[in-house]
Amino acid sequence: MSKIKPLQIGELEFFPPVIQGGMGVRISKSGLASAVANAGCVGTIASVGLGGFENVPGKEYVSVNNAALKSEIARTRTLTDRPFAVNIMGVLTNYSEFVKICVEEKVAIIISGAGLPLDLPKYDPERTVKLIPIVSSARALAIIVKKWQKIYDRLPDGVIIEGPLAGGHLGYSMEDLKNLDPDMLFKIFTGVKQYLTDSNLSFPVIVAGGIFDGHEAARFLRAEANGVQMATRFVCTDECDAHVDFKMQYVNAEKEDIVIINSPVGLPGRVISNPFVKAVMAGERVPFRCNYQCLKTCDPARSPYCIAKTLADAAGGNFEKAFAFAGQNAWRCKEIIPVKKLVGILVDEMNESM
Repeated sequence: MSKIKPLQIGELEFFPPVIQGGMGVRISKSGLASAVANAGCVGTIASVGLGGFENVPGKEYVSVNNAALKSEIARTRTLTDRPFAVNIMGVLTNYSEFVKICVEEKVAIIISGAGLPLDLPKYDPERTVKLIPIVSSARALAIIVKKWQKIYDRLPDGVIIEGPLAGGHLGYSMEDLKNLDPDMLFKIFTGVKQYLTDSNLSFPVIVAGGIFDGHEAARFLRAEANGVQMATRFVCTDECDAHVDFKMQYVNAEKEDIVIINSPVGLPGRVISNPFVKAVMAGERVPFRCNYQCLKTCDPARSPYCIAKTLADAAGGNFEKAFAFAGQNAWRCKEIIPVKKLVGILVDEMNESM
């Protein structure tokens, strides 16, 4: 008998209690999300950059990406009858468009980070979708809860706490990342739990950022986390939507290859080093024409390269002028396996450590 409790989000139940993190651009689409959902977990489509934005005029950017998101949701539903999530970054210029689509399509869960989603409930007045913000502190969660309660009379349906070992764009300062407290995630988690207790609130707490295996997940489950979110680990699966050469960046990486860069959008980013990474860290610029400012925090006139195109090229396996976002533990991925096998391994490890 399993010692692991399922993740309960309202009336939705997931076992094992694992959310597959949303990975843009084009890394977690319908293929990965549906496979994870079919394994009992929360599969997640990353909404950012799904459409072929590289080849369309700026005025078509929103409509092309809206159509791509609708298509990906529809395709996921042909591959699974299980509930799944869509991740929508708060810094997206077309954020509200994506949220409206997910509400109209009655997606089970919207996960939203990369900025505080203070007005997210506004788009779901009928409360048809579960809303889960991503935060990096108890203070950030308190700000969201206060706004949601006051304006919308609504609480989050859960919260994801993301620590500093996550991949991609990070909600931490470069100083924090240079002087990394290895136990920072657990300290943030205990702070969030204390805030909920002090505020007499109760909703699921999911922990993310650097959790690689079931043993590490079990540490938080023993401390009464309701679940964990894992992204990096799901890249090296057969069903991950990225090109196999993207996955092999992880398989071939060594520990010292995982580095932090300053992203053009004004945030630190964790990537796998390669010649292009070394070049941009040394100040190389890649001229580009911006058809549409897809991220609010990006200044195209000052950006040394287009982060959206860089990530799209990487997802397609073209690393001449691109890099792979990755979590701190990406170097521990040594093989590409089916999602079902990975989830089975995670469950066995969790049970061993519980």
